[in-house]
Amino acid sequence: MPPLGEGPLSRVTGVVHWFLVVEVMLVLTTAPGLVVALLLAPVASNLPLYALCAVPVGPAVAAALHAWRGFLADPDDEPSRRFLRGYRLDVLDALRAWVPALVVLTALGVSVANRESVPGGGALLVAQLLVGAAVTLWAVRMLSITATFTFRWRDAARLSVLTLGTRPRATLSLLSLLVLTGGITYVTFDAVVVLLASVLTFLLARGEAPVVQQVRDEFVEQTAAS
Repeated sequence: MPPLGEGPLSRVTGVVHWFLVVEVMLVLTTAPGLVVALLLAPVASNLPLYALCAVPVGPAVAAALHAWRGFLADPDDEPSRRFLRGYRLDVLDALRAWVPALVVLTALGVSVANRESVPGGGALLVAQLLVGAAVTLWAVRMLSITATFTFRWRDAARLSVLTLGTRPRATLSLLSLLVLTGGITYVTFDAVVVLLASVLTFLLARGEAPVVQQVRDEFVEQTAAS
């Protein structure tokens, strides 16, 4: 991608280029799951299949975060190259973070969907929803950390839990973004979230910036110094 230049029109064009390219890359990397998910009937028995369809989302989001952090550092870089590099580097770590969360969320979803047939199931609904929200926050925070750093799984998992507590503003921002995404899906339909994926991942990258900086300052640099 050529330099954006100094003029406002040139810079706007460059930013639009970034959003369009990241959007296309997100759609392409999640397309197999998206196509199958659109063909599934929205019933509880299909929740495991929906979870399988969502597996590609984790690596795609991690790659988008990698790309957007590159954009914030150097907007003249080529977005497709940044995205593909992030995907290649982060795909395995992202899957290690994302798949366990999907398994837990699927089990919770099946339990919630069948709560009427389980004694006391209704009373557990609030607790199950809270656990689901916590797991989702943890999983997305894991993607954010593994998209920038290379840690052992247990270390990344602990850092994700730690930063959820030590960075309450970033955690609240992440929760708000997840609620916004869920609200858009509920009010409209899934395709709208897909069309806004580049915008949502950009907002995620901005909101997670303090967490990335904390991990870099308190853990990466200390490790290097020791």
